[in-house]
Amino acid sequence: MKKPLLASLVASTLFVSACAEQPDQVTRTYVSPTSYQHLNCGQLMSERTQLVAQVNTLTGAQKKKADNDAAMMAVGMVLFWPALFGLAAGTDHAVALSVAKGQFEAIQEAGLSKGCFRAA
Repeated sequence: MKKPLLASLVASTLFVSACAEQPDQVTRTYVSPTSYQHLNCGQLMSERTQLVAQVNTLTGAQKKKADNDAAMMAVGMVLFWPALFGLAAGTDHAVALSVAKGQFEAIQEAGLSKGCFRAA
């Protein structure tokens, strides 16, 4: 394989791996439900409501970042390769979204074990 072709394949792989994940691809970080056992049902419901808003906000921001990265990748690969350097721009919210998803799941489990929420 020619060196320029190999270099472009390596660079393409690095740029593709730099793209932000779509929000539905972000898996939750495990958070123990026992960290919420000290809360009563009202507090658990309040925490859950706040986390729903946070997850929704982070999901929207992550989707926007992932969509922008995909568009930048398409433009960069087809038309103008220096555009690929724009992939680093913006904030990837995957870690924060993963933690928020884990916290939501832990609150759900704690609420179910206390009888605060019904199983879906």
